Amino acid sequence: MQIILKLLKPNFLEMSTGRQSAAAIFDTRKELIPDFANFIPNSSPFLSFAKTESLFSPMLRNMHLDKAFPIAADKSLVNPEPLSSKAAAPRKSSSLGPAVRKSPFFFIVGGTTALGEYLSQHPDIFMAKKEMHHFGSDLHFGPQFYRRDRTAYLSEFDAWDGQARAGEASVWYLFSKQAASEIKAFNPDSRIIIMLRKPAEMLGSLYNVFRCDGNEHLPTFREALAAETDRRAGHKIGRRTYLRQGLVYREVARFTEQVRRYYELFGRERVHVVLYDEFAAKTTRVFKDVLDFLDVDSTQIPAVLPVINGNVSANTVKCSFLRNLLSDPLVRGSAIALSSRLPHSISKAMQIVEARLTQMNHRHSKRPQVDADIEERLCREFTPEVERLSDLLGRDLMHWNRFGSPVQQPLSEVADQ
Repeated sequence: MQIILKLLKPNFLEMSTGRQSAAAIFDTRKELIPDFANFIPNSSPFLSFAKTESLFSPMLRNMHLDKAFPIAADKSLVNPEPLSSKAAAPRKSSSLGPAVRKSPFFFIVGGTTALGEYLSQHPDIFMAKKEMHHFGSDLHFGPQFYRRDRTAYLSEFDAWDGQARAGEASVWYLFSKQAASEIKAFNPDSRIIIMLRKPAEMLGSLYNVFRCDGNEHLPTFREALAAETDRRAGHKIGRRTYLRQGLVYREVARFTEQVRRYYELFGRERVHVVLYDEFAAKTTRVFKDVLDFLDVDSTQIPAVLPVINGNVSANTVKCSFLRNLLSDPLVRGSAIALSSRLPHSISKAMQIVEARLTQMNHRHSKRPQVDADIEERLCREFTPEVERLSDLLGRDLMHWNRFGSPVQQPLSEVADQ
């Protein structure tokens, strides 16, 4: 725990390497707060509110987050200000009226960060925290991944304030063989949004994401593809891997079976498939179709849609030591276990701090290209899969089998007409 507290120091990211000794970290732990263990009563699994306030307020002030995440006397985080300097614009009231209960109406089960971000800006839509993966009991996440129980999951919708639609985005719901049926049992009237991408491009992008967040330890995409057989047998798995199923890359891109599962359970009228290349080329038109699918006002689209994780950029890590520590199963697993014993407001503050640290530790850089021979091989391998998917969707996707084509431009900053 002392190591985690030290990491909250604002100047931590100034370290270029992880060579600072653990002793040096321990020596300065009291600059933030006293030994954390002293604050936990032996007779109770919960911290008293007075002690949690005295514990976390100095920490948040030290990080310059005390105004963004106030700890109030009512034991909750009240009216948190946005991290940006701009004041948050007030939401418009929905003309469609609030839904019956505070639980999701739609699910983005495969897609891009941009789509969820654009939806969250619409006045008739509330988007909960992304990548919760509450559903999908066959997804075997490691101890460093926080999977909420039903109560904690629904609490993520407590901030829903009368918008007509609420949703969440968890991309591994598409890969999971159980998520579709579990979502159906939870809400039979759910609407499903699926974004699909050329397999060769998607797998290269997935590898880059995994390298950034610690799920993948092999240094090249070529080595990762070659290791799939070993990984099916449980070998060549890194210490910080949180979803080993995702490391069998080719299985992730078997889209036909995955989409058919949702079609059969929800019906085609409740499943909306978006193609990534069309979304990148004609963002506003495709986004309008998504809004129409959700039965919200599709005229309320900003004149400017910002680039979010464009296709020519990727996240890379500034400080590998910090990334490794934040994704370590022992450290994260311990933090998750501890947060479940804390008041909800403190647990939420810890999540926000962690997200802030992760964001500060990322930089955008040029997305690495998939080697030409690997792209060609993957395009050939996936030709039968693309043909089956074309038949299922009733759309010609055979251009996905061409290799050597230029990388798509990032999502347009200016809304296309």
